[in-house]
Amino acid sequence: MATAVQQNRPPPLTATSDPPPIFDGTTRLYISYLCPFAQRPWIARNYKGLQDKIELVPIDLQNRPAWYKEKVYPENKVPSLEHNGKVLGESLDLITYIDANFEGPSLVPTDSAKKEFAEELISYVGTFTKPLYTTLNEDSIQRASPVLEYLENALGKFDDGPFFLGQFSWVDIAYAPFIERFHLVYSDVLKHDITEGRPKLALWVEELNKIDAYTQTRLDPKEVVDLFKKRFLAQQ
Repeated sequence: MATAVQQNRPPPLTATSDPPPIFDGTTRLYISYLCPFAQRPWIARNYKGLQDKIELVPIDLQNRPAWYKEKVYPENKVPSLEHNGKVLGESLDLITYIDANFEGPSLVPTDSAKKEFAEELISYVGTFTKPLYTTLNEDSIQRASPVLEYLENALGKFDDGPFFLGQFSWVDIAYAPFIERFHLVYSDVLKHDITEGRPKLALWVEELNKIDAYTQTRLDPKEVVDLFKKRFLAQQ
């Protein structure tokens, strides 16, 4: 995959960091750079050109500040969005909330067939991600194959573009952080290219990496691989 195009990123806030002036009218997106779920609304923010409208506030999840749970988001998870005196969570909900409440190109289709297929694809996300969060060993490729084939077939549904609904949408954002991690981790650890024999998925990855809104959110590939090795590599 292409090298990430990283803009200047604020340093993550830790247990010793002071809180921002919460509920002062500023819209803030609280994320972790490492979290694929938080990457979703971050991509949506960037794609809609809201960098000056939604402030990015990264949190260090390994050393998170107590005020985040106490004053911002009692769930103590990322992502969360501070907007109009309230805080909302859940990454997929935040994509659609940002899309509906802020200016910029729409991420949710109006076409009924595409809306229906989008719901089907979104409901499959949990099934798709499951093989990624299991022990990495020789069986991983076989476990992942059915979900990757599902995506390959899904990418052939509409012919007006290379993305899941033809044109780039919230569905692509929902899957992008996890396909990114599958691609990196399987290539490095298992020496397996998930796009091999899947031309539609290969094209999707290629086209996704032309979208700055996405590449600006990518981690260093080595950081991703090291994280998964530490958490999921089978003990030899």
